[in-house]
Amino acid sequence: MKFELNAQKRTLQGSGASRRLRAANKVPAIVYGGANAPQSIELDHNTILLALRKEAFHASVLTLIVDGAAESVLLRDAQMHAYKPLVLHVDFQRVDPNQPIHQKVPLHFVNADIAPGVKLSGGNVSHVMNEIEIACLPKDLPEFIEVDLKDLAAGHSIHVSQLTLPAGVKAVVHGDDGVVALIQAKKGAAAATEGETAA
Repeated sequence: MKFELNAQKRTLQGSGASRRLRAANKVPAIVYGGANAPQSIELDHNTILLALRKEAFHASVLTLIVDGAAESVLLRDAQMHAYKPLVLHVDFQRVDPNQPIHQKVPLHFVNADIAPGVKLSGGNVSHVMNEIEIACLPKDLPEFIEVDLKDLAAGHSIHVSQLTLPAGVKAVVHGDDGVVALIQAKKGAAAATEGETAA
């Protein structure tokens, strides 16, 4: 999915200027990184609010058009009001098409209903991770990573190293090979198994 955002350069700084922007249905933002200096910009509030509600927007290379000049960016942060549907500030990072990027992407779990641990053992799937950090070139950035549970038995788990990643994409693992999902056996079934073992 491709996303384009129109923005204008912002010259006035400070909390007063930001309040006036928000009163005009605009959102203060910044774009940084690359060879160019950080640039303060403003965005249409409703446009960015709708975009932020789309999962793919958070894991895509975006086209940011600032006063007619397009550049490729990643969403790095979005500050929201504590309880109102208001976007307070947005951060974007410029990307170089030839330099690898690190980005968190969502995990989509499929085939849980036909997993042996669920279908045969009545177990419950537990999602330990909902997103994963990856490294790749901007052109290879996937919107999500699919996790296929079709072979998962009760009491077993899927680790990061077992995920099928698209070409050019590597998982960034900090420390141990983390558990992505597992199927917990029913308590009654586990007790029965222990009873049979003891007998």
